[in-house]
Amino acid sequence: MDDAKVFNGKNFSHQLRPAWTPVNLALMIFFFATGLWVFGLAMIAYMLYGKELGVDFSNWGRAKSSVNKAFDQANWGPKSGSTGNAAFDEWRDAELDRLNEERRKLDEARKEFDEYVRELRRARDRDEFESFRNNRNTRPAGGDTPAA
Repeated sequence: MDDAKVFNGKNFSHQLRPAWTPVNLALMIFFFATGLWVFGLAMIAYMLYGKELGVDFSNWGRAKSSVNKAFDQANWGPKSGSTGNAAFDEWRDAELDRLNEERRKLDEARKEFDEYVRELRRARDRDEFESFRNNRNTRPAGGDTPAA
């Protein structure tokens, strides 16, 4: 029960099985009521044909962890291990290092640009405030009072 939510002392995830459960009905009604009728129809199809198609979201937490484990075992991602060809491994590692360096340069450029834009906004705000103060100081003392 570590991945499943507990509701009133019971395993809550069993409510998402392909059947006419209160949670599935509530989701279906919600989708139709919010105008997401495609998802409402999908819920109906899931409730009617989910068992036959082998689709079951009630063990979603276990399914997610098994998918993550499969991706980890597939050795995907940067420097994921040897392919058996040393030349290819060296080229791949060099390319990944080059791409990481380019990413770092882009991140630095983005930070510099953000700081530049922030400074422009500060300068614009300062100019607007100074303009306001100058206009306020040059007005006559009683000029803005309405005539009675």
